[in-house]
Amino acid sequence: MAGMQSEPGAGIDPVRFGPFQVGIAALCALVAMLDGFDTQSIAYVAPRIAEDWHLAPSAFGPIFGAGLLGLTIGAFVLSSAADRFGRKIIILLSVAIFGIFALLTARVRTMDELLALRVLTGIGLGGAMPNIIALTNEYAPARYKATLVTVMFCGFPLGSTIGGLVTAPLIADHGWTWVFLLGGAMPLALLPVLAWLLPESARFLALRPGQEPRIAAILRKASPELSVEAFVASVRAESQGSQTPRFPVAALFAEGRAGRTILVWTAFFMNLLVMYFLVNWLPSLLKSLGLPLKTAILSTALLNLGGVVGGVVLGRLIDRRDPYLILSAAYFAAALFIAVIALAGPNTALLLAAATACGFGVSGAQIGLNAVTANAYPTAIRSTGIGWALGVGRIGSILGPTIGGALLALGWTPQSLLLTAIAPALVAALAVFALRRT
Repeated sequence: MAGMQSEPGAGIDPVRFGPFQVGIAALCALVAMLDGFDTQSIAYVAPRIAEDWHLAPSAFGPIFGAGLLGLTIGAFVLSSAADRFGRKIIILLSVAIFGIFALLTARVRTMDELLALRVLTGIGLGGAMPNIIALTNEYAPARYKATLVTVMFCGFPLGSTIGGLVTAPLIADHGWTWVFLLGGAMPLALLPVLAWLLPESARFLALRPGQEPRIAAILRKASPELSVEAFVASVRAESQGSQTPRFPVAALFAEGRAGRTILVWTAFFMNLLVMYFLVNWLPSLLKSLGLPLKTAILSTALLNLGGVVGGVVLGRLIDRRDPYLILSAAYFAAALFIAVIALAGPNTALLLAAATACGFGVSGAQIGLNAVTANAYPTAIRSTGIGWALGVGRIGSILGPTIGGALLALGWTPQSLLLTAIAPALVAALAVFALRRT
């Protein structure tokens, strides 16, 4: 399979690409950026909270897992809600949830309060992701689908990277609470902009009766040469037999999709296990090895920056070449660089270079996998398909940091913990490679 043009869910117009589509992708990228900042923030502040509250680093395993549990709940519940109520309303709801509860996190005084608020914040974070992917995908021209979705979603690791760059001086000058104040204020400030400028998915509206006037207003901006009647008929024909309002998840296994869905879930589970193990524990593990906190945070910021570069490069390659060969190769490379991180020792330059390259493979390939998954399902179940893949992946993302904390408490060395992450990266590579046959 060369490229992604033959997958279901072609864009509104296979030719047109202009300011309207760019604006949608930019707004969704801002949401992804704030999502990345808030998701990563707890890992950056954990070493300082541990010092202030006189805790062992292993105590943060449940805290990391709690935030990821919220992400899982949000991905499962709010993705299916978006296929029923619309992409835009669920994006707005998700942004409001993670903004409000991030602000409240700045006032916590106990681990129990921190755990509860990380779950609630995570619900908003998890609900936003599948819907910004689905919305960007549905407005992207067919030949640029993977490129536009991956460039948009690069906002997530970019937000994590920016968080790493501003967190260290922010903590040093004002304390860790300011990280959460900033992480809550920014999404709430963006909320009215999204409400004003972000359109609902025209493809979603086409599956609802009586929405022709709203669709016409959107098509005048997106593809004015398209007739509303032809567009609605095309979307309904593509989604015929896929509308399952009572049990949308069952449609992921219908019409020959079962094998693909299982392999996609496997790849998401394994990759997010590795990714969240690294982004949550890398600062603490490297600090335990004697590196300064600033260097430990920088390595994780570069891991995320590598994901930004990887997402852009891999997205363009996916549109032009076999997406499964490209993604499986990226996962194999990530496994190699995880080993380099573990064995780099005091060689800071090698460590930082390996962290960047590892992020290219782990985070970059995950962004590419998001694009492939968005294109694998028809409009009626697209948010459900992406959301449940992310939700299953979130189970892995919970297990990664939680198991890491448990093994650290048992006395495992930082090198041993890092080397264990090689195995799931290899399984992700094999699962993506097997997708070529589905």
